[in-house]
Amino acid sequence: MARLTAAREAEISTRLLKHWHETVPNDRMAHLVKDAARGFLRSLQLRLATQGVSLGHWSFLRILWEQDGLTQRALSQEAGVMGSTTLIALRAMESLGYIRRAQMAGNRKNMYVFLTPSGRALKQKLVPLAEEVNRLALRGLDEAAIATTRRSLLVMLDNLARDNLLAHAQAGDRVP
Repeated sequence: MARLTAAREAEISTRLLKHWHETVPNDRMAHLVKDAARGFLRSLQLRLATQGVSLGHWSFLRILWEQDGLTQRALSQEAGVMGSTTLIALRAMESLGYIRRAQMAGNRKNMYVFLTPSGRALKQKLVPLAEEVNRLALRGLDEAAIATTRRSLLVMLDNLARDNLLAHAQAGDRVP
């Protein structure tokens, strides 16, 4: 099975590189960013698997390492996934001993998510794997190119966030 997966990954990578270098080298920026993000995630997923952690759990762990004790709803919003997806992941993470869920006294409505010592300890193992993927992706770029890329992506994020807020405001949605 691992061979099939490796062969499939090689096929995808080859096709992707041909697309960007030969077929349509000036394709839309959105596609380039999406494909780059997928590359980051595939590389990270391979490394996380060596520690028995799924990519889906990584997203929630990263958030909880920064903000432990969020409600399930807030965690779902931070991760940008549906509540049902969050619930399935949290149940699995709870069974693995990474988190515990609890209701607070006086607030039976919300379920809060807390890291266990085991979940907190994963940070020391997993963050270096993500840092390795970043180093790998940036290999061959000098500091100036990295800074320019970072600034460019932040400008794109700012522009798209403003567009999103404007679209909601024009639609009459309440904007925070």
